[in-house]
Amino acid sequence: MLETLGLDSLSERVYRAMLGHPTEGVAELAKRLGISAPELREAMDHLSALALVRCQDGQNEGFRTVSPEVAMELLLARQQAELAAQQQRLEVSRAAAAQLIAECSILGDPQGSVESERVMGAEAIRERLAQLGAAAEEEVLNFAPGGAHTEEDLRASREPNAALFERGVKMRTVYLDSVRNHQPTLDHVKWLNSLGGRVRTTPTLPIRMIVIDRRQAILPLDTMDARVGAVVLTGGSVVSALCALFENVWADAVPIGDSTAMDRHGMAPLEARTLGMLAEGLTDEAIAKRLGVSPRTARRIAAELMDRLDARSRFQAGVHAVQDGWLPATR
Repeated sequence: MLETLGLDSLSERVYRAMLGHPTEGVAELAKRLGISAPELREAMDHLSALALVRCQDGQNEGFRTVSPEVAMELLLARQQAELAAQQQRLEVSRAAAAQLIAECSILGDPQGSVESERVMGAEAIRERLAQLGAAAEEEVLNFAPGGAHTEEDLRASREPNAALFERGVKMRTVYLDSVRNHQPTLDHVKWLNSLGGRVRTTPTLPIRMIVIDRRQAILPLDTMDARVGAVVLTGGSVVSALCALFENVWADAVPIGDSTAMDRHGMAPLEARTLGMLAEGLTDEAIAKRLGVSPRTARRIAAELMDRLDARSRFQAGVHAVQDGWLPATR
């Protein structure tokens, strides 16, 4: 019944028996349940590891059980921590996958299954993107990190985007959560939605990229500065992997018309991601770049988190976050 919370059936039976017969010892409980004493002790060790039973005064024979209410809170908190750890590992995997794909695309495909083209300089990139957009037939997928775009850039993108929609081309874009506080970007997103575009946001994005008709992908040559140059990939497994990466991120992203949900600690996704990056030891500048905000905003978010965690330093904030269950107690 409670296996989804990490409690196997035998351990659950032992826990229930201990609740119903708190004065019975190991031999009596084993007889009642029809199991051997070693089996009972193994189940009790598991319950002890989950903090559902505790030794009394250090005696092996003297155990007491926590109440069912406290037990459920402990099991749910443990599961929540495991889910948080899994999500953190997923974010790291996404970033690593995107970085690997980008590096492979820059080196080229020695087997020739992927055609690649380098485009150097911001102006040349804009011209090539316009050509590729004009040739799009079905769908454009877009990761747009970097935070809020300038009003000039947003206005300049309207004409080519409108031409795409007029031809029936679908468009899906993932922005950073930080754009939710930038009115010009929100106005642009509203305009995109009015024409049929779909927009979602997420706290961080693994890489800047555009995928056209699932056949061509445009990636930056330098992930730190997209203006240096870009590589255009055509066909092959790398483009397929980028499409899979997009769908993975899109599934977890939140439609921009919806509010982002708070976790059980009252943290918004952007705050939770900031706390994770603080624990990783990232600087304010590095956090700001990933979130698409200014270093000043990153410092403010960090300071607010430290205040809520009653911490005087970032190190202490990380310790308190683990102790309070805000971060998983794993590396």
